[in-house]
Formats: sequence, structure tokens, C-alpha cells
Amino acid sequence: MPSLPLTEQIDPRYRDLDRLPSLRILEAMNELDQEVALAVGRELPRIGNAVEAIASALAIGGSLFYIGAGTSGRLGVLDAAECPPTFHVPPELVRGVIAGGEKALSRATEASEDDPKAGIRDLQMAGFTPKDSLVGIAASGRTPYVLGSIKWARGLGAVTVGISCTPNSELSQAAQYPIEPKPGPEIVAGSTRMRAGTATKMVLNMISTTVMIRLGHVYGNLMVNVKPSNQKLADRALRIIAEIAGVPSLRAAELLALSEGNVRTAIVMQRRNLSKPDAEAALAKAKGNLRQALA
Repeated sequence: MPSLPLTEQIDPRYRDLDRLPSLRILEAMNELDQEVALAVGRELPRIGNAVEAIASALAIGGSLFYIGAGTSGRLGVLDAAECPPTFHVPPELVRGVIAGGEKALSRATEASEDDPKAGIRDLQMAGFTPKDSLVGIAASGRTPYVLGSIKWARGLGAVTVGISCTPNSELSQAAQYPIEPKPGPEIVAGSTRMRAGTATKMVLNMISTTVMIRLGHVYGNLMVNVKPSNQKLADRALRIIAEIAGVPSLRAAELLALSEGNVRTAIVMQRRNLSKPDAEAALAKAKGNLRQALA
């Protein structure tokens, strides 16, 4: 019988887990979760390499796709869905593909993960091209749905990244840029929605956020691409304009109105004393990068 992946192994320390009082169960979970950040930290050089490759591909017109099944797929879809409101990028730029389709987001359809050709079909239907990047997510590192899609995408010449939580996984061998945070066995054996899921979420946050920073969607540590679509975001937009442009809140509100709600345009208008069309032209020349437009 082949050895079990790390994510499926049993932690002998918790064989009597069901006999422990609730507080002790919670303490044990918290203790184990503290090891997750350390496991992710050991993978930072690999994550950095993947980020640079993805950012380069996106800079020349590619898109970023996440693909996975079950918890892994849901985490990919979640991270993709959070990019447009956070960085005001089009929804086509970062996309999540999950085995079983949208219905799998709220209902378990894990049987669909066993078909290696299904992932390829789903990517083809989504319009995946060689200029795109694919991040395959599988805690065990051996999900056929993910492996099939990664091998196919790499054959096209696309950037391929594999995120798994077990050493020397099949996914790591198939992907161009393997990432392997290894937090160890789960407190409830095999329940990878727990530590493996947390590690995966951390890595995905790191990838998408750092890629967006590299692409110029952040100035300093401020979300200058924020779209003021509700009161909270409008208040945030005003604070960002006031901070970077060095103006009081009333002037920030005036600039936001003049720019028709575009934070970057408002800042360039003030800092470079430009009209709205000229500020937009400066940003277009800088490919939307505020720091370059201000320089």
C-alpha cells in the first residue's frame, strides 16, 4: 500500500480528541494553527519566484487562473472574487475554476475531482491561453482534476504553479513553480479545510496581493485603485487622496468629484496640476501605475 500523503496522516497526539473538554480541543487547534505561518514562511522564496513569473505574464496581457476541487477550489474562487473590489481590476484578470462548477461552492461535489480531463475542459471553456498563468491547488498534491489541468497548461507553455501541503507531491513535480507549505497532519485526520486550508489561504493572499503590488495597483501601502461604490469605500478614497496629494478633506472631495470617482486620476490632477484628461493621459502612459505617473 503506498504511503499516505502528509495531509492524510494521523497525529498520534490527538487519538483521544473526542474525550477532551471543549476548551482543551480549542487550545490544541490554536496551538497547531500557530505552526501554519511558520510552514508558509519556509516557502517564501518559492512563492516569490511564482509571483514574479505571474506578474510578468499579467503585465503583457495574460490572466491568472486558480483551479482546484473541494476546499482548495473554493479558496481559489474566493481569492479571485476578492481582487476586483480590492484592486478595481476586471473580473477576467483573476479567475477561479472549481471542479463541479458553481454548484460546488455551496455543496460538496468531490467526486468530480477524479477526472483529469475535466480540468482541461473547464479551462478551455474559460478561454485559457498560453499567455495566462495557472495556479493548481491540491492539499494532497495528487488530485487528478488539478494534475491534468496543470500538465496541459504547462504543455501550452503557460506559467504553472502548484500549491500542495505534502512534500514532493505529484503536483509539485508537474508544476513549473512548486509551493509546499507543510503544516503537518490535521487535528481531525484528513480534514484539510483546517490547517492545510489555512496555509493555502495565506499563500493565495500573498500571491494575489504581491502580484497586484508589482502591477502598480498599490501606492505605498494604500489601495489607490479602490472604487468608491459605497460610503465606506468613498470615505477610504477621500482619505487616500488626502494622504497622497497632501490636501485637506474638502479638497480631496472636490478632486474625487472632478475625477468622476477615480482616485488615481484625482491624485495626479493635484500633484501635477493637470486637468482630468491630461491626468488620465499620464496614467495611461504609465499603464495605470500611479508612482510612475507622478514621476
